[in-house]
Amino acid sequence: MSLASAPSDLSDLRDYAFEWALVDVETSGLVPRRDRVLSVAVVTLGPDGEQTGEFSTLLDPGCDPGPVHVHGLTAERLRGAPAFDQVAERIGALLEGRVLVAHNAQFDYDFLAHEFARAGLRLPVDRRLCTLALNRRVDPPTDDLKLGTLAAHYGVPQLKAHDALDDTRVLAGVLRASLRAAAGLDLPLPLVACPPRQDPRFAPKPPKTPCAFRNPGRLTPGGPLVQGMKIAVTGETGTARADLVLRGVAAGLNMMGSVSRHTSALVANEPSGGSAKARRARAEGVPVIDESAFLRLLGDVRPGTPHEGAAIPETARPPHPVPAPEPARPPHPVPPTPAAVPDRGLAPVREPAPAPEPAPPSSPALPAVPAPREPDAGGAAGPKPGAKRSAKPRGPLTGRRVLVLGGTHPDAVAARTRVVELGGAAAINLSAGVTDVVVLDGGHGDRRLARITELLLPVHDAAWLVAPVVTQASGAEGRRAAAHVLPRGGVVDLPLPRGRGPADRWTVTASWAQQTACEIDVVAFVLDEDEQVSFDEDFVFYGAPENPGGTVRLLSDGPTEQTVSVDLATLPPSARKVVVAAAIDGSPAFGDVGALHIVSGPGTSAAALAQATLDAATTERTMLLAEIYRRGESWRLRAVGQGYDHGLGALARGYGVDVTD
Repeated sequence: MSLASAPSDLSDLRDYAFEWALVDVETSGLVPRRDRVLSVAVVTLGPDGEQTGEFSTLLDPGCDPGPVHVHGLTAERLRGAPAFDQVAERIGALLEGRVLVAHNAQFDYDFLAHEFARAGLRLPVDRRLCTLALNRRVDPPTDDLKLGTLAAHYGVPQLKAHDALDDTRVLAGVLRASLRAAAGLDLPLPLVACPPRQDPRFAPKPPKTPCAFRNPGRLTPGGPLVQGMKIAVTGETGTARADLVLRGVAAGLNMMGSVSRHTSALVANEPSGGSAKARRARAEGVPVIDESAFLRLLGDVRPGTPHEGAAIPETARPPHPVPAPEPARPPHPVPPTPAAVPDRGLAPVREPAPAPEPAPPSSPALPAVPAPREPDAGGAAGPKPGAKRSAKPRGPLTGRRVLVLGGTHPDAVAARTRVVELGGAAAINLSAGVTDVVVLDGGHGDRRLARITELLLPVHDAAWLVAPVVTQASGAEGRRAAAHVLPRGGVVDLPLPRGRGPADRWTVTASWAQQTACEIDVVAFVLDEDEQVSFDEDFVFYGAPENPGGTVRLLSDGPTEQTVSVDLATLPPSARKVVVAAAIDGSPAFGDVGALHIVSGPGTSAAALAQATLDAATTERTMLLAEIYRRGESWRLRAVGQGYDHGLGALARGYGVDVTD
């Protein structure tokens, strides 16, 4: 029976039987701590998939309704509607004791959590399920994973997009069909435990403005302060610390919360004090000045070199011009921008793998791993100017997705590396997109093999990877084009941002084996030209899932999957790179976890445009997965795969984050 004709009765799916509360909200914007809910709908389903309740209402947010062209909710339509706190208890009664379900569930959950917090009530949700994350596991043969696309695939009628009640009814049909598809693959549901309302992510955060100037280096003895200098403050001060920071920011200085080798000066009335900042300053040779000297120098801050495209605040303009320091020379010439791939909007670039970032002191580096593809003959890192770049690597496994079972750790790594060399994608979980399975020694005991046999997937031994012969996979003719496969160190150009919009929120999603027992945290660092954060809040992690400007966010809607979303159009000019990393919480290492798979594309529900399987880690507890970085006017994505034996705290300190043990 096809998925499109699957029945709504789920009583035969006992492992997937829950009380469900399906939710959709329309909002005045995209930032839950700032924007408001304009309409909400809740549909409840029993464990058998039958509807048990329904509620929907418009809401008066008490503010501008935002993008009316998207949701169609004008101020006039909302006038006279109840405020959220007037219906919060009724909504809470529908959510109580049920699993919250939404498409991109973290979005709806976060908005509800903030609205309940404003109403002074507890959001009664302990777990949630994201149908987007669930279908990312199922991997149906659709062009993307938008709700409307999935509805068409599963045969669910959609009458009015962006209408909360109709979207929720559509979601009910998509959920039923998705659960049946997951059962067919024997997939565990990506249920997410929800934090309590008082979680720090729901506390409003004051906005912070990135420094508009490049770091000119360290303060010289007897010399002036220059705009863009990185200044940290430690210890007791006569002037309130907040006032010192505000005055420094107003003068165009980059006021930091930590000390690194890139710090220009430390303000400390007791330079020999025992604070962590003072100790780090002494170790790095950072100049130390007292508070009175800092206040005196603030009266004559010299102009700096603005970041390209940065808007200079009037308060940061110096009273008289002086020659600006020379801009830093780029580390290597910028190669010509390749032509975009017409049907994917993405162009691969062949360049050598980056030199590993220096690890913090006493941190061992990553052991030997399979090297990325060598540059073209003659040492060139890519084709000559004007040469046409290949859209995708070609090989006998191009367009195939191969799952490797069993084997020792080195053997499994070698097999997955070979799959990529042959043009294929190395899968780490069973999904509807898997076309072939390679079984190594010990793989016949894998619990997934029985389901693989039922699905009639081709099963091969290790010898098949020497010269694979492939057959057309069932249903392959209807599948979307496979995402471009990047080797470790591989680079692609990203489409230029077009302005504010979902397509400019580039995402990197990391996933790992569903049987993984330990917890893995995906994090992100927004770095300047010194490979340092501008302030601690540019370290994005579970406890602080959004940086101050909302340009980088952490999305988590599955226990073995997390996404970092980056708004390329609104990243400040000082942001030169966003590094996405993963860290293991506890004693296990990535050798125990196995490979991590990353996919990247525009928006959360668009088809992935690039993918990579990062493998070969053994004792490492932190790993750099990918980096999105500026190259001239464009952006690039690099699959990194660099690991370290130290924990997340040491990694964060290496990027200038002030971490307290």
